[in-house]
Parts: sequence; structure tokens; C-alpha cells
Amino acid sequence: MLAIDDFINFILNNNAAYTPLDRIYLKNRLFAQVGEAHQQPAGQTPLDTLDALVQTALDNQAIPDTAPAIEQLQADLMAWVTPTPSAVNSGFWTRYQASPQAATDYFYQLSERNNYIQTRALAKNTAFNAHTDYGDLEITINLAKPEKDPKAIALAAAAPSASYPLCQLCMENEGYEGRDNYPARANHRILRLSLAGHTWGFQYSPYAYFNEHAIFLDSIHQPMRINRQTFSNLFDLVTLLPHYFVGSNADLPIVGGSMLAHDHYQGGRHTFAMAKAPIESTFTLAAFPDVAAGIVKWPMSVIRLTASDKQRLAEAAWHIQQVWQQYTDEAVDVRAFTDQTPHHTITPIVRRVADDYQIDLVLRDNQTSDQYPDGIFHPHPDVQHIKKENIGLIEVMGLAILPARLQTELQEVEKFLLDQPNQMAEMHRPWAESLKVGDFTAANVHDYVQQAVGAVFARVLEDAGVFKRDTAGQAAFSRFITQL
Repeated sequence: MLAIDDFINFILNNNAAYTPLDRIYLKNRLFAQVGEAHQQPAGQTPLDTLDALVQTALDNQAIPDTAPAIEQLQADLMAWVTPTPSAVNSGFWTRYQASPQAATDYFYQLSERNNYIQTRALAKNTAFNAHTDYGDLEITINLAKPEKDPKAIALAAAAPSASYPLCQLCMENEGYEGRDNYPARANHRILRLSLAGHTWGFQYSPYAYFNEHAIFLDSIHQPMRINRQTFSNLFDLVTLLPHYFVGSNADLPIVGGSMLAHDHYQGGRHTFAMAKAPIESTFTLAAFPDVAAGIVKWPMSVIRLTASDKQRLAEAAWHIQQVWQQYTDEAVDVRAFTDQTPHHTITPIVRRVADDYQIDLVLRDNQTSDQYPDGIFHPHPDVQHIKKENIGLIEVMGLAILPARLQTELQEVEKFLLDQPNQMAEMHRPWAESLKVGDFTAANVHDYVQQAVGAVFARVLEDAGVFKRDTAGQAAFSRFITQL
């Protein structure tokens, strides 16, 4: 069977807008996109057939042989497979009447099937667990995207926006053709939902870092912010989707995520190491005696609140946010302001625990200093050979997203430990020399280096913690709790 005929079958099996009566029409429209000559045979899978159609287009010179042109054609072809936005929304909410999980199963499977979620790219990532004092941290070496410099992220947040779409999280991305410096989104679909009477969107991440990695985005292009409404929105989302967690990046550079220009949350169907971490000590919030409160055993400074009443939890979280925004403790370099510049915010994460609601509040401080120009509570220079990028929501919870360069660089570290010829990067040398204890073999060196990377990531999180896990830091944490 030719790829074009196999792809038409794929369309008919997945998009109810078309029936067998449309077969000739579909073939002619696909001919218009890939050309009529040099037809390729079908592949073993739908994505193989998609590749064959792209090759047909290249052979027919229907598109230039460039990455953006190929990406745009792939999205355009998969748009035939994808129901319209109205049909997807209808399909989701119809299934939601059966169960929230049935609805998200439908939307997630659709987003994988139409290649919006880049399953083949994700399969190339390296992922492993590292055993630490804080539980098993998750490590992913991400081969899909380049490492981002914190200064570049801050500059991007302040830079003038493009005219259309304003950013990659805007509603206007749905169905967008793409361009040389902007991703193709013809096969992209966004669900609409209401939070406090305001329209938000729900989509999946094309490069998912965990199971059912979801993004919830404001319909209005406006900067990230953590305010009273943020907490209410997060609790409303886990009421709507009780099998998902939902969290927000912080809203300040250095401690925020890589996208500060558009207000959004992230969530999904995954249990992170931080969610499994135990409470180390409990305390009582005088104004909220019905809310269970405690400090989490975690490398960063985390307060966990649990209650059955989500409105009370939202108010308690907002209370902590307000106190933290004004709180200074010079003894541990914690400062709320430099002149009029604010430094304090929170990374909140919300989940359901049986019939209760639970929120983890991670205290963040984005100060810089002469000693730490990238951030006092940011990965320090001695660990930036492994992780330099901002510590955002996903890392906070215990999942390291590490740069693709480490895929080959760590292999050279392994050769160094085995006393083999190597081209190890100099920035890894102090770390590698510190690891060179004991006997290494080809059988054990790989796991040893992976666990060492996990230990560095734990240190990265400790660097980002505002109240350190030493005697002075814990005493300072207690002083802050007293203020609450």
C-alpha cells in the first residue's frame, strides 16, 4: 500500500469529520501538499507513514529540505487526523460526564496519536532514578531542547513580544502554521475551561517531562503572578481533575520558570519525590486551626498544608505568601527587598489526598550578590557543570531536567574514572577527581556516575533552599514559622 492511501485510512479512523465518501477528496488535498510523483510505500506505523509522506514531498520538491519546513508539513498532515477544536472540546466534556479520567485519557491519547506530543523525541531522553537522603530523585537528560541561561530567560521575559502569536502559550497557537523561528501548531488543540468566571486553556506539553504533562494557560497574555486568585485556581483545577496535581512556577526571574511572560500552571498524572517526602515537624497557624501544617523533609524550604476545605487552604496559603513577601532575616541572607525590588515569592503545588486537599508552598528568594551573581539561592558555580538553568516547578518537586550535552560529557567522565583515554570537559574535572575513589569497572562505572549526578542535583536543590538544612538554617526556618 502507498503511504498516501495508508494515511487516508488513518484519517478516516481518527477524524469523524470524514467518511469513506471523502477518500478521493482527501487524496487530492494530500497530493497538493506532497506532490503526485515519487509516492513512497506505507510504513509499519502511522508515524512511519508520516515520514514517508514527508519524503515524498522532499522528492517532489514540494517543500524545502529545512527543519522548519518539515515540521510544518508534519503538523499540517497530522491536522487532517485531528478533530476541530470544537469537536475536541465536545469529546472531552462528553467523556467528563463519565469520569474526569475518561476525559483526560481521550485528550491525552489524541495528543499522542496526532504527534502533537513528540513521543519519538521523548523516547531518546535518558532517564534514571538517584537514591538520596530525600528519596529517589528523578533525572532526565533532555535531548529535545538546549540548556537555557538564567540571564537569557530574564531578558526574554522583558523583551518586546512578537505580534502574533504573542508567545507559545497563547490561545492563538491553536492551528498556527509556524514559521522559521516559531513552532508549527496545525495539529494543536486547546480545551477551554472556566476558573473564577475567566476562560483558561488546557493542553499537553509537546515535550512531556512526566506522565500526562499538562499546561493550563490564561486566555489573556499577561505575566506570571502568584496572588490570592492563584491559590483558588489551583484548588479548583484539582477539584475538576482530582487525579492530577497542579502547580505554578514562581513569578520572579531566577527562581521562576523559563516562561514568565504568560500566566500558566503545570500539572499531570505523576507523583514526584517531594509529594512522597514526610513531614519533619508540625506547627499550628493561629488563624487557621483547622489546617494541618508542617515542614517537609526536603532540600528546599517547603511548608505543607492539608485540610478538607479548599477555600480555607487557599486563604492560609495566601497568608503565608503575604508574610514571606515582607520577611527578612539578615542572619541567613534572606531579604525581602533591595531598595524597592521584591525578592520573595512562592512555588505552590496542589494535589488531592483522599478526600482532603494539600498544598506544598516552596519559599523562593531571587537575590543576587557579588559572590553569587546568578543567584544566592540558585545552583552555585561548583554544580553548574551539571545544572545551570533556573530551578522551576518541575525541578522543585524532584525531577531534574538536565541539558543534552551531558549525554556525551558523562561518557567521558566514565572513561576518566576507568583511566581510559578521554576528552572530558575541564569543567567536570574537579567533580570527576572527587569521584575517583575505589575500583571502577565497565560494569559499575555507569551506575556510579548516574548516582553521583543525582547527588549533585540534591545539592542543586539545597542551594535553592532559602533556609539551609544546618543548625543555623533550621533555627532561621523556626523564626519564620513563628512569624506565621
